[in-house]
Amino acid sequence: MKGNDNKQDRTRREFLKRLGTTSASAFLLGGFGMQVYAGNKMNSTKQTDGANGMTYRINRHTEDRVSLLGYGMMRLPQKDGHIDQEMVNREVDYALEHGVNYFDTAPVYIHGQSEVSTGIALHRHPRNSYYVATKLSDMRDHSLEAGQKMFKTSLERLQVDYIDYYLLHSVGGGKGMDTLNDRFINNGLLDWLCEQRDKGLIRNLGFSYHGDVKVFDWLLDNNKKYGFTFVQIEMNYIDWRHAGQGEGWKKDADAEYLYQKCERMGVQNVVMEPLLGGRLAKVPSEYEELMRAADPDDTPAKWAFRWVGSHENILTTLSGMTTMEVLQENVETFSPLQEMSEEEFDLMDRIATGMKGIPVIPCTACQYCMPCPFGVNIPGNFAVYNNAVNSGSFPKKGEDSYKKKVKALRDSFKKKLKSEELATKCMECGQCLPKCPQSIRIPNQMMRIVELIGEK
Repeated sequence: MKGNDNKQDRTRREFLKRLGTTSASAFLLGGFGMQVYAGNKMNSTKQTDGANGMTYRINRHTEDRVSLLGYGMMRLPQKDGHIDQEMVNREVDYALEHGVNYFDTAPVYIHGQSEVSTGIALHRHPRNSYYVATKLSDMRDHSLEAGQKMFKTSLERLQVDYIDYYLLHSVGGGKGMDTLNDRFINNGLLDWLCEQRDKGLIRNLGFSYHGDVKVFDWLLDNNKKYGFTFVQIEMNYIDWRHAGQGEGWKKDADAEYLYQKCERMGVQNVVMEPLLGGRLAKVPSEYEELMRAADPDDTPAKWAFRWVGSHENILTTLSGMTTMEVLQENVETFSPLQEMSEEEFDLMDRIATGMKGIPVIPCTACQYCMPCPFGVNIPGNFAVYNNAVNSGSFPKKGEDSYKKKVKALRDSFKKKLKSEELATKCMECGQCLPKCPQSIRIPNQMMRIVELIGEK
């Protein structure tokens, strides 16, 4: 038994190391320690160009040097009801001149005209000066032939011989796994795309995720077969732990879970909606005042971009830059990106909590997840956590009673649970995941509790 205990202790230390924290700092970080990532320096994947100052990330699979700011081509400038190609050309020229080299489009954007316009603008520049991303969008005809035609049409519209970053578009929507199987698996389309990658027509294969997290998990769990090198997710300081309270697409998992699983799997992330559909560019005045008190010159949009960009597993951050003014402002933000300090991560954490409240864990204590092979009392930990949220005793950073509430909550966990039942014993094995009828990302939630109570 002692040998097993030592093995468990080593596994626990490895787990905490992956979190970027120790038992002491985990406790000090409190309930919403986003700054757990602030200490992860990005020297292995970050470069800056002295000529333009843009921050770049290195694709760890292909060694592409990708601008941390990516150009989303979904909302292109219009004139007289049509795409203003002259303005698109000017904006693309400015972007390339100032270091932006990742351009994201899709067949469904502006009824296919986004790909056409993107191709016209980029074709005027050397092919090795940019990376183009497009997608296999959903269509009524889910046959192999229809998918092949869409791919070849994208090549023609973009005026390229190969696509740098190709995505299965919007997986997780519709009927979840049934829709994924219908669109990509049963018809052999995903296997065909892997063949095109092997031929060099696709340099990086990935997918964009919305909706049913079972699809996200299945694709990554089978990644040895498919070899995805990147995943596009919605990520911002609200969706990090409040995605279930968001608007628009159904969101079955917070960005924190999506990001961390990709990071563990060695798959880098492309970020969409860093401003949550523009809502984070203008926040309630009380929160904007907190930002300005910390830095009078930074806009809410810049805070949001810096928050995303300071996570080391991000390859690029997409922004739909319709006007030259927005493009110039965003280029300035990323030239170079000023990484967030721990104090700034903490501030954004408090702002997110203030805007959305502290989310409870939707556990019904059904016990289906039990027994845990490592002895963790899963429903018991969740009950203590939720009681603190519902009673108003959950510690919030910045309030005068924070330290007292942290101590009281830690004491409550120790009073209600045996030491061997605490979340700190979770080895993140994932055996509980398929058993939970509420689809709770249990290891992820256990990590949050570890941040609260530490290892002792």
